[in-house]
Amino acid sequence: MKIICIGRNYAAHAKELGNDVPTEPVIFMKPKSALLQTHMPFYYPEFTNELHYECELVLRVSKNGKYIQERHASNYYNGITVGIDFTARDLQRDLSAAGLPWEKCKAFDNSAAVGKFIDLDPLINKKSIPFHLLKNGEKVQDGNSGKMIFNFDFLVANISNYFSLNIGDLIFTGTPEGVGECVVGDELEAYIDNALLLKLEIK
Repeated sequence: MKIICIGRNYAAHAKELGNDVPTEPVIFMKPKSALLQTHMPFYYPEFTNELHYECELVLRVSKNGKYIQERHASNYYNGITVGIDFTARDLQRDLSAAGLPWEKCKAFDNSAAVGKFIDLDPLINKKSIPFHLLKNGEKVQDGNSGKMIFNFDFLVANISNYFSLNIGDLIFTGTPEGVGECVVGDELEAYIDNALLLKLEIK
């Protein structure tokens, strides 16, 4: 199982971090060890002083594929949830400034928290899936799949040009604006519409 992540897939988020809006998907990876196991605590990493949350919709790959055509892409995923891409922002700034890879700031152990998956019913309007994140009961991120630069099917097709997709792979589809810092003691709750799918405390 691999975790495939998309950066800068919401224009407002790209702008809030001072980045250009991309003309093609920005892809990076997290290893299997980045997945925070269900019901396990999340501990603040000792190597950062600026841990940020990034809430996003996550797709579950249900079929093996390579060079997938966009018109067939919906056949390759069958579940959706919300996840948090934890980022060591101070490390990311240093790595980016030096032109170095992101793994230390993005792919560390337990940096990918994933909620309970729900089936993607064919009747669900994938072009308008609302989701949001609460920090200590206050809404800090409010997103909708309709605001993505690159939609689900385009992402699946594009990713498969470079990486074979396998059953069980996860695709983090990008975070909207509103990312911010979290500290020990913060409680994070992530929702699709009104359904609470992910809850964790920073320890």
